[in-house]
Amino acid sequence: MSDTKNVQAADDEAQVEQDDEREVDTSHLDGVEDGCGCAEVWEHLSDERDE
Repeated sequence: MSDTKNVQAADDEAQVEQDDEREVDTSHLDGVEDGCGCAEVWEHLSDERDE
């Protein structure tokens, strides 16, 4: 692998690590049980929107 490809691969890996570390606001899913399906998530979000 050339040096340019090695540098690009290292940059890509660093970007993935940064993306994994950022905090994502999931407060809109408070009250939804872990492991529920997409229909339950949709229903919860729909109910929250109506309020």
